[in-house]
Amino acid sequence: MTLSTRAGRRQVVARRCHSMGMLPVLEKMRSAFRHDLRILAYHRVLESVEPEGFSFDTELISASADHFREQMAFIKRNFQPMRFDEVLSCIDADRRLPKGAILVTFDDGYDDNYRVAFPILRELGMSAMFFVSTGHIDSGRPYAYDWMVHMVCSTRATRLHAPELDIDWQLADSLPGRRVQASRLLDRLKSLDDAGQTALIARLEAEWNMPRSEGHQDCRPMDWEQLREMHRGGMEIGSHGVAHKMLAKLPKAQMSEEILGSKSTLERMLDAQTHVLSYPVGGPDAFDTETVEVVRAAGFRMACSYVAGTSVVEQGSRYSMRRLPVEREMDGAWFEAMVSVPELFSYASKLRTG
Repeated sequence: MTLSTRAGRRQVVARRCHSMGMLPVLEKMRSAFRHDLRILAYHRVLESVEPEGFSFDTELISASADHFREQMAFIKRNFQPMRFDEVLSCIDADRRLPKGAILVTFDDGYDDNYRVAFPILRELGMSAMFFVSTGHIDSGRPYAYDWMVHMVCSTRATRLHAPELDIDWQLADSLPGRRVQASRLLDRLKSLDDAGQTALIARLEAEWNMPRSEGHQDCRPMDWEQLREMHRGGMEIGSHGVAHKMLAKLPKAQMSEEILGSKSTLERMLDAQTHVLSYPVGGPDAFDTETVEVVRAAGFRMACSYVAGTSVVEQGSRYSMRRLPVEREMDGAWFEAMVSVPELFSYASKLRTG
């Protein structure tokens, strides 16, 4: 499926509204009735959204470097970029957020966040929150879901047999075809419990002789020194668990270890309090009431989902904050429309990755 096919009606209407100069008017009308918080959600920023020979998940490429710079410049001109600590200070003082309040977030902790996104943010005098999985920062190993995609896209095997998912596929001959199959596999994989997911990925690593421990230059996490430099440079660092597990699919004891372990490691390694968490994967089945209770008890003061939308910051919503996924299909007009009028133009992501 091409980028233009996936864009669909939202992009067409966004371009028309943009060309007619309607977006500032629509945003002003909206702001008269809604006083909510926009939170942008990114994963990766690379030099290109279509890197040649890229065998990992292209759905995680949120923007090219040039587009990201344009996006940040747009929100700096037209909205009120904030930090999470500023938002929490408003809550503590019972003050309303400023009109146009917006936060920028990144999930997972890929090294391109440091190499590409961080210099652009610093150049523009802006901050962002980077949610990282501490176990991957420690080990340097690629994320399990990324490695699954890489294996499907790169294996010399010709068939994929996964009876636990009712899958017996002939693997495509082309990289685009393999990417489609990998995407379908990930959607099904996340229906399994954590033990089932782990077992399937490990089995394919062994059968195809593609151990994740080998790593890959196209899918590296940041390291602690990079995170410390970003933190000193005005960036915020938050929790994304230890091993990027879907928390609601874990036994409570293991869930608590993921939540408490990530918080204690971040605070020890960065010598700073960690107040905000992003639920790994982040869709409706990635966290539940029990997850929220553990997150709150651990001392987190806010948590973000990967459910598309905006949130009114209230006590009850602070642990299920919605975000606006930024997708690689978005051109400038669509991005500006999405930020200006999220209800009409936000991209209804499949919520596979967060």
